[in-house]
Amino acid sequence: MSLLDPCLIRSRGPSGEVVVRLGVPWVDDYLEFMEGRCRPNTVLAAAYDLRVFFRVVDKTPAEVVPADVLGFVTAQRTGRSGGAGLHPVEDEPGGVAISTVARRLSLVSGFFAYLQARGDITANPVPRGLPTRRERNRPGHGVPLTKRVRRLPRILTPEEVDALSAALRTHRDRAMVAAMVFGGLRRCEVLGLRLEDLRVAERRVFIADGKGGHQRLVPVSSRFFAAVAAYLDVERPPGVDTDRVFVVLKGPTRGRPLSVRGLDEVLAGARRRAGLDHATCHELRHTCLTRLREAGMALEAVQAQAGHASIESTRIYLHLADDWLAAQYRKAAEVLDAQLYAGQPTQPTTIDGSVR
Repeated sequence: MSLLDPCLIRSRGPSGEVVVRLGVPWVDDYLEFMEGRCRPNTVLAAAYDLRVFFRVVDKTPAEVVPADVLGFVTAQRTGRSGGAGLHPVEDEPGGVAISTVARRLSLVSGFFAYLQARGDITANPVPRGLPTRRERNRPGHGVPLTKRVRRLPRILTPEEVDALSAALRTHRDRAMVAAMVFGGLRRCEVLGLRLEDLRVAERRVFIADGKGGHQRLVPVSSRFFAAVAAYLDVERPPGVDTDRVFVVLKGPTRGRPLSVRGLDEVLAGARRRAGLDHATCHELRHTCLTRLREAGMALEAVQAQAGHASIESTRIYLHLADDWLAAQYRKAAEVLDAQLYAGQPTQPTTIDGSVR
């Protein structure tokens, strides 16, 4: 069986859900397994990443060895073949970001771990790390195959938020943006809101299906509820057969739940009209959580608002909240100065540090 070009096959399940397959038996079994644990978009991304992997290595899952995985890493970073029998990916000629390589390796490792648990293979061919002299007695616990760089996400200034909000054309669009920039909701959480999730009297919304399947009840600014009320009163088509809050307002799909692509198109148009070069859904969420931290909200409270399973994910807002960090530094520096230089008169120095 040749896996040089496995194809993404999309169909509909018995309940109308999108089903994604590659036409490779073991891979399709894994995608079916993922459908019971992950969101549809996660399964689609996994299918694409597995397709990329097997197009590069051009082997069946049973034939893959660690050398193929290491060659795949090289091929992904350079955009060229990583060794004999490996093929570059035509639509990624210049290579991909290290974060993309790490994500694909994680997905491929999970796939082979699934096969190992089923008894289809005896060992996972994805190395856990490259050995070092200090760790010869601990195989698999060496230098990681990829070095992850955690970049600080961009956030919007208050002026950029105002410009983006002014460029939105409907109450629906203003409500969706307000949910992200004033409530810190993820894109999928905004689109997943149901009418019964709106706790208007409490000024809170219920997230029924957050990331990782976690539920939470979070407060959101009254600006969001004012925009939602206007949208429900004058824009939402009457008689729609969905309980999703945000639906398509025009065209052949009028009244159907708004899609990810639809929300992204709304933001793209608003960015263009506002003259902004950035303002993604993720950046709107980061902007909200950063401003909450800057305003003095406890890190644990920011974690609950964000829906982070681990507070380690929330600590990034300590770095984004520049004003808060600078204030904390100044406060600590004053204490250190008082301790180190107590009773010592300040002496003028030259630029090289010598005393005049």
